[in-house]
Amino acid sequence: MSRRPGEDAPPAATPAAGVRLDKWLWAARLYKTRSLAAEEVGRGRVLVNAQLAKASRELRPGDELDLRQGPVRRVLVVRGLSTARGPAPVAQALYEETAASVAARLQAAEQRRLAAEPAQAIEQGRPTKRDRRQLADWQRWSASIDDS
Repeated sequence: MSRRPGEDAPPAATPAAGVRLDKWLWAARLYKTRSLAAEEVGRGRVLVNAQLAKASRELRPGDELDLRQGPVRRVLVVRGLSTARGPAPVAQALYEETAASVAARLQAAEQRRLAAEPAQAIEQGRPTKRDRRQLADWQRWSASIDDS
């Protein structure tokens, strides 16, 4: 069957039954590789409809995903299915993030932005060569009760 020049190509993948969870997470660009997606699912960081899921679970449109990516928790609703990893705009069309999830994510980002810089908590940096020599001299000549 050949297409005429004006016809659109059929969608890359629109399975009627469903798509494996790990494959969908990879296709939706939520994880960089499919094995990373499967690993996160295996660690219990991805819930489907408020239940722990296996990587082989079949996803269907309307399913609700609750996933954690580092410190960020996201709640997504599956809008489309795909087994092929495509461009970012196509991948973002596969899901919709809930309003509560977006608000919580933005609030957490704001808190991280306003938090103190961890490096400023360090009063002194690494000891200089002179400091190290003084420490070595002090440790060499220090007396303890056990040395008597």
